[in-house]
Amino acid sequence: MGDERHEKIQQRAYQIWEREGSVHGDHERHWHQAEAEIDREAGLPLTADDALPETREIASSDLLTVEALAMRTGITGDQAQDLIDKFGNDRAAIEEAARSLKAAGG
Repeated sequence: MGDERHEKIQQRAYQIWEREGSVHGDHERHWHQAEAEIDREAGLPLTADDALPETREIASSDLLTVEALAMRTGITGDQAQDLIDKFGNDRAAIEEAARSLKAAGG
């Protein structure tokens, strides 16, 4: 199972890389994003945060949350921090705004 998971993550990371314009230098973010997507699809939480409901409140000062939001949604860290500052602890609004930002191209 480990080899199969690794291969799926590798393929997904490559797809993310291609989707984002095949620009080199962001391989770790692509890998982590792919890993999170594959594990979510398999229903396996990676961390305690992933196991919590989507309505979990988040603190605007939590740097790891900012980075996780950026990696998960494909926006920049600054954009993620701006959304958290704007929407406070409303996770649903933050996630929706992040998806809209990504869809609009940043």
